[in-house]
This record gives sequence, structure tokens and C-alpha cells, in this order.
Amino acid sequence: MKSAVTSGKPQLSVVQITLIVALGGLLMGYDAATVATSQMYFTQYFNFNAVQQGLVISSAGYGCFLGAISAGYLTSALSRKYTLILAAVLYIISAAGSGIADSLPVLVSYRIILGLSIGMIAMTSPMYIAEISPPNIRGKMVTYHQLAMVVGFILPFLISLLINTGDTSHSERVAFGWRLMFWFEIIPAVIFFAFLFAIPHSPRWLMLKGRDQQALEVLNQLINDPHESQSEHKLIAKSLSESTASARKLLFKNKLGFALFIGILLAIFQQATGIVAILIYSGEIFSQALGYGPEQALIPQLWVSIVNLVFTFVAIYTVDSWGRKPLLIVGTSGMLLGLLALSLSVYTQQMGLLSLMGVLLFVGAFAMSMGPVVWVILAEIFPNNVRSLAMSIVIGAQCLTSALVTNGFPILHKSHVNIVNFNGALAYFLFASVCVIAILFIWRLVPETKGKTLEEMEHLWH
Repeated sequence: MKSAVTSGKPQLSVVQITLIVALGGLLMGYDAATVATSQMYFTQYFNFNAVQQGLVISSAGYGCFLGAISAGYLTSALSRKYTLILAAVLYIISAAGSGIADSLPVLVSYRIILGLSIGMIAMTSPMYIAEISPPNIRGKMVTYHQLAMVVGFILPFLISLLINTGDTSHSERVAFGWRLMFWFEIIPAVIFFAFLFAIPHSPRWLMLKGRDQQALEVLNQLINDPHESQSEHKLIAKSLSESTASARKLLFKNKLGFALFIGILLAIFQQATGIVAILIYSGEIFSQALGYGPEQALIPQLWVSIVNLVFTFVAIYTVDSWGRKPLLIVGTSGMLLGLLALSLSVYTQQMGLLSLMGVLLFVGAFAMSMGPVVWVILAEIFPNNVRSLAMSIVIGAQCLTSALVTNGFPILHKSHVNIVNFNGALAYFLFASVCVIAILFIWRLVPETKGKTLEEMEHLWH
């Protein structure tokens, strides 16, 4: 899409702005992979038990909850743009601090700061992208957020492979390698921070603040058609004028409360199906299933990352043609099959290729459905007046679920019940059960949002 020029300097197009904002997703994926590749080393360095290991890994999730909740206010008061800038600063502080941590409390504290940043990004980035994108490509644009997460997830594995193929010994990696992995996070965060100053404010946020003329200028930049931008401007103004009630009153009224219910459950299902646990603990899973050591496990972890990337492109090129619901149902069904394969291979102690294929199928199916499509729907279903508040609640629920899953997984995985009664497969059976519930929920209750403007979506809840 070409951009219009509204001043003396060249203006960014929708795609260019989206790619900048999607770098926030890259930071999210980058940190998840950094933890996945380094946690076996810092766990050994600090001699953490299962509870302490789970606390370190999940602490970012608890911080994410606080970040998402606070972002509801920040995106409304400061703007979507400045909230993202603040998130980038917090990310840099966390990356630097995590690398110098010398105790459990210090490491957890910096991980909570990281979570604050992630919560702000997770709530703000897809919302901002949805607000600047025309309906016909909005699904594709929002999925770039997930694509960036996937790309970010690959990079630390490549860095780890480079570190591990060098002259460093295992003891050196335990002593220092994990610190270096955290410090590498500073590089993409600084890039994200710098590029954010080039993007405009969301036109919908500008109009919420009564800055109509600035909003029109941004719309002229985003839409290369003055008549279309004027029409979009009028639609936004009409939606904002229809109610003067507070966002809190609107959100918990009638069908808008049902929209919030759908959003919260979708966010919970995205995490409760076990994606974060399986990605972060994939090294341990492959060590158990294939008999690999930490360094050897990097190779199948990289395979997982590549599958994640490939199938994210499936979502990008189908979400606006197939629709949101078909992708979600087909993909979640694939996730279920992958989890069943993994569960049965672990339960029957026939671990090996079947376990690996189960993980790859699960991750690939997630990448084309629950991963990107949930972000799209969450960014679409809430009206302009309540979007910030609603997204903060929904993403808060998502972050809290992620924290509970990552906190509980190592404890459950090493529990007596799991080892004795389920041969180590209990968590995977539970994740599979969540997939079944999610499929039924999507089929019966989730609305199709394909091709509708954000203002048209509001009529679903009247």
C-alpha cells in the first residue's frame, strides 16, 4: 500500500508501520526462546529446585499480568505509541539486569520488569495494528505480530548454537553463557525503541482525545484515497459519539460483557493448551524423549522454531480468505492430535520419533491458528470506546494463565502422581483436554470477524 504525503517529510505506509510495531512481538518471542535456551544453565548455576525454576520462568508472566492491566490506562492516557516506547525501555532494563543477577530474588525481580514490558506490548501492539489497518488486510497485518514473535523465537537458538559450537565448555556456559544470552536481548530492544519514534499516533486514539484534525491527517497517510479516509473519519466519529458512558460502564453492559467473556476465554485457551510450557521446556522434553543433553537438544528445538515460522505464514495468507473461525477449529484440532501423540508416546514409554512428531504437529497447528488468529480476534471484537480497558483485562488473563502454566509445569512434571501413575504424561493429557474444550467453545460462541470494519464489529454487541 502506498502512503500519502501530508507534510514535507515522507510518510510511512500501513505495512511499514505494522512491521515496526510488530518488532514488539519479536521481543516477546526472543525472550521466550532466551529462557528456553538458558534455563537449564542458570538452573544449574543457582542450583534451583523445581519450585524455584518454575518461579523464575513464570515471574515474567506475573509481571506481564501487571503490565497488561496498567496498559489499559497507559494506552488511553499516554497513547498506544508512548506505551510501546515505555515498554521498550523496561525491556532494556530487564535484559541488562537479568544478565548481572546474583541471586534468586534479583533474577526474579528483573524478570518481573521484563513481564511488565511484555504485558504492555502484548496488549498494545495488536490493538494499534488493528486500529491503523483497513478491513481487507487487517487480519494479515495483525498476524505480523505473531510472525515477529516466531522470528524472535528462532534467533536465540541460532545464537546458542554459535556459542555452543565455539570453544566454551559446559561449565563456562553454566557460569556465564546464560548471562550473555540475556544481554543479547538489549540489541533488538534498542532497535524497537528507536524506530517507534517514527510511527504516528493511532487515529482512533487521537479522536478519543478530540484531536480530529490530526486523526484525519494520519488517516490520509494510511489510506491513499481522500474520500475513503474522510469516510473512515466519519465512521470513527459516529461510533465515538453514540455513547458518552464510561468504558467501565459500557464494557460490563449487556452484550459487551459477552464480548469480554469471549475474549478472556480465547486468551486463556491460547495459553492453557500448553504452548509456552512446551516451547520453553522443549529442551527437557527432548532430553527425556530422545536422550539428548542440553547442547544436543538445541537442534530439535531449532526444528520446532522453523515449523513455527513456516506455519505462521499459512495463517498470514489464509486468515483474510478462510476466516478466523475455520483456521481456529482446524488448527486446534491439529494441536489436539499432536498432544495425543506426545501423551501416548510418553505414557507408553515409546519415546523417540513419535514424541518429536507430536511436538512438531502441535507447534505447527498452533502457529496457524491459536497463535496468530487469537491476536486478530482480540484486536477486532471490542468497540473503540472500550478497546483499551477490554484488551488490558483480556491480556491480563492471558499473562496470568501463561504464568500459572509455566510455574506449574515443572512441579507437575516432577510430581509423584505424574511419574508413578502417568509415566510423565499427565501435563500433556491435560493440555489435550483443554484443546477439546476450546474447539467446542470456538465452534459455538466465537463470531466470525473477517472483512468487517472495527466500527461494523460494534453492531454485534448492540
